[in-house]
Amino acid sequence: MPLAPLTLASFTTEPVRWLPGLLLSGAIAAGALHLAGQPFFVGHGLSTLTLAIVFGLLLGNTLYPRLAQTCAPGVGLAKQQLLRTGIVLYGLRLTFQDIAHMGWGGVAVDALALASTFGLACWLGQRVLGLDRRTTLLIGAGSSICGAAAVLATAPVARGRPQDVAVAVATVVVFGTVGMFLYPALYRWNAAGGWIGMDAQQYGLYVGATVHEVAQVVAAGTAISSHAASTAVIAKMVRVMMLAPFLLILSFLLLRAQQASDASRGETGSPGAITIPWFALGFVAMAGVNSLDMLPPALVQAGVRLDDLLLAVAMAALGLTTHVHAVRAAGLKPLLLAAALFAWLLVAGLLLSRYLPAWL
Repeated sequence: MPLAPLTLASFTTEPVRWLPGLLLSGAIAAGALHLAGQPFFVGHGLSTLTLAIVFGLLLGNTLYPRLAQTCAPGVGLAKQQLLRTGIVLYGLRLTFQDIAHMGWGGVAVDALALASTFGLACWLGQRVLGLDRRTTLLIGAGSSICGAAAVLATAPVARGRPQDVAVAVATVVVFGTVGMFLYPALYRWNAAGGWIGMDAQQYGLYVGATVHEVAQVVAAGTAISSHAASTAVIAKMVRVMMLAPFLLILSFLLLRAQQASDASRGETGSPGAITIPWFALGFVAMAGVNSLDMLPPALVQAGVRLDDLLLAVAMAALGLTTHVHAVRAAGLKPLLLAAALFAWLLVAGLLLSRYLPAWL
């Protein structure tokens, strides 16, 4: 539901309309935040974002239809403005020093894993499986960058519908969870067999460059050692930092594709403009501010907690407005695409993380 432009008058009337939807989304998000900190959910790598969309889906397909008329304005605000604010604040988790710590070899592994996975997603999704472009882009972004957060950030650029976003989030959650258990098992199996020489740091780079969600990266790294976990988190954060240039490039490519399509149909008109995802630039700016080490640690921690809440509220709102029948209508093809990308990350990511840094 599109939001009305903010005016001076709206500041006195709109909050009343927003309040019910924001309270409902906020209550779901608060529950997800609480449960995500419990040992069971921590041990299984189930993040706040995952739980928020699951709870939102449950309510969205049971009780919410009866509340939709009252709650829709606030839920729409959560899915749009609060989401973009959350992406900007996500930059507080990163510093440019993380890149320096990784070295150019680690950065190259992240960049090649991202580019190859997203390129494969576009080819397989549209050319082989016949999926629509929106779903393909969202699954590709979630698999290649940072799971649900990347899906949410890419949705405005790709013009994804709620059901497209829900399908993409579901696929990255499924295979990210599989990876969280599979990676440590494969590492131990390889260590016992002695087939591929890989130490804890190389394993951490492998995990950080290929596993979907941050929570899943932490769980997969910690299962081997604290050193593997710290390396994995740094690699993951560098990968997350690539979200902003990714969105800018994607916006440019989508504009070029639209112009080519118009030209092929003989349509003329204004050349259009790139859809600049300003929130992505804000994300980089926030990371830059954090890199200067000027902010008090307590303020950074408060900002990260606020960001967790904002993104959880956005995910809850997304779940509330997603109907299960729309997700079911997508069929098995999105799952097949996500499975193929997972397999690619598992194999190509291993080769890149093991051999590329030494070669560079």
